Parts: sequence; C-alpha cells; structure tokens
Amino acid sequence: MLHDVKPTIIQLDMKKIAKMNIWLTAILSILFIIANNLIRHSFSFSFSLWTIPLFLLFYFALIVLHEIFHLVGFMLFGKVKFNQLEYGVNLKLGVAYATTTQPLTNKAMKKSLLIPFWTTGVLPTILGFVFQSNMLVLLGAFLIAGAIGDFYMYRELRKFPDTSLIKDDPELPRLYVYQERE
Repeated sequence: MLHDVKPTIIQLDMKKIAKMNIWLTAILSILFIIANNLIRHSFSFSFSLWTIPLFLLFYFALIVLHEIFHLVGFMLFGKVKFNQLEYGVNLKLGVAYATTTQPLTNKAMKKSLLIPFWTTGVLPTILGFVFQSNMLVLLGAFLIAGAIGDFYMYRELRKFPDTSLIKDDPELPRLYVYQERE
C-alpha cells in the first residue's frame, strides 16, 4: 500500500535544530533557576565537585529514557510489536534515536513524539521546583530544549489528517507522510 503513494517528506535541518536547542537551553536554564530561587525566596547557586559528574550522569540517563519513551509511545499508541522497534546512537549526527519499522497513524506518531517531553523534561522540572533543586530544574531545561526536534516534527505533522500513515526513516531525521488518495 505505501509503495503506491508518493510520500511527503518532513526533514529536520539538524544545524537549525542544534542552534535553536542551544538558545532554548540557555534561556530555559536561566528562567528556571530564577524561578526556583524565587520560589524558595533565596538567590543562591552552588555546586560541588560531584555536581557536574552527577548532572552529566542524570543528563545522559534522561536522554536514554527520552528515546525509550518514544518506543513506549510507538507500542502504546501505534500498537507496534517489540520486535519492530529499533534504538541506537547515530555517531555521525551525534544523536540517540528510537524508531520503528512499522508505519504509524499520524495521531499515534504525534502522541509518541511528545511523551518524552512530559516525562523527561517537564517532570524533572516540576520535581526540581518541589524539592528546590537547581540540578533538577537544569536537567528539565536541558531535556525540554532537547525535545525541540520532536516539536518541529509534531508541528509539521499537524498539517496532515490523523489517519495519514507516517514512516520514520531508520537512518536520517526524516518522516515520510503517506496520505490516502482522494
């Protein structure tokens, strides 16, 4: 069926996304630290020798979880079987990725794109505010900004009907959108 229809291609411009990510990370980091300090009525920021390695450990763990949550979304919303999932790191592009060999409906793909934003970005930020942890709000800022590519894809997919089929490219940051012929 997919071979009979010419797809619309949604391609990420990785240089543009990286630039947006850097700016958004800086802006959110500053805003979240200010907000966290306003909440606790204390303007301080300190870190120990262990803070940086701990931050990096949590950051990379959350990146892994970000991709795992995409896979969970594929299975939960797209009814994809476990053996149709792929996960890895593209060293050439410098990104972790999660994909499926099974096409998803547009509705399922959009939901799958946003799960990591909520679970690895918003949730750590909220926990950071609750526990007054600058490290958690910074992790949240980094992971929210890191979801910029997912939001770009989501925005582009909103232009298509929910019933369109979406095929994720296994090697490039690209989606193929297949619409029914009218």
